[in-house]
Amino acid sequence: MKILMLGDVVGKVGRDILINNMPILRRDLNPDFIIVNGENASHGYGITPSICQSFFEVGVDVVTTGNHVWDRKEIVEILLNDKRVLRPLNLAKDSIGRGYSIYEKNGKKIAVMLVLGNIFMSPAGLASDSVLDVMKYLRLKENVDAIVVDFHADATSEKYCMGHLLDGRVTLVAGTHTHIPTADLHILEKGTAFICDLGMCGCYDSVIGMKKDGPVARFTNSINSHRFEPASGNGTICGVLVETEDKTGLAKNVKQVIYGATLKTTI
Repeated sequence: MKILMLGDVVGKVGRDILINNMPILRRDLNPDFIIVNGENASHGYGITPSICQSFFEVGVDVVTTGNHVWDRKEIVEILLNDKRVLRPLNLAKDSIGRGYSIYEKNGKKIAVMLVLGNIFMSPAGLASDSVLDVMKYLRLKENVDAIVVDFHADATSEKYCMGHLLDGRVTLVAGTHTHIPTADLHILEKGTAFICDLGMCGCYDSVIGMKKDGPVARFTNSINSHRFEPASGNGTICGVLVETEDKTGLAKNVKQVIYGATLKTTI
């Protein structure tokens, strides 16, 4: 089985390049299951049900979110009614929606989990505790064929801790949130594919997807004068493609997927 996972979609540029090029990705990569982090898809902050639907219409199976999950009030509707959209697992226990779910496609069961990091974030619970609680119910090749963890976090050290904590127990641990594709994609010792950050789907002639002037002004004079605006240049898609080992559900092969205007194309 092949699983395609794409990083944080940022603004209209990110939405357009993903939607317009999904037929190319599906043709060239032939994924069986597609996961997209839609954290910043709605003008850079959060996501709406209509954007989620536009992703589903081009073949996306699951949309994950992150620390901006509540930025659009409309998200409540789809979190209540559609298990294809995930909010972070380690929010307050009475939070609406779900932090993980199991999906069936083409005779396979794929579990997807979304968790926030604890460093520089404000989740309700520890990432490690929340993930291990869910792992009590998930077993590769016993009740699921693959397990993917979206670890939405800042610190690379924290992401590596999560990778090694779950090595041999899940198919893929993929970092999101920092919007820059890292060069450390590999399969860990016990068979779990890992990358610190998938990167974003958006404009890389920017500061993590936002128009350069605002962040640079804050960087130079520490004045936060207005909310940042998504960049409007040409887009690039970033993510990974993992092929699972049928007998174990662990990673057999993994490759970085980079396609678009700015970064080197590797599909």
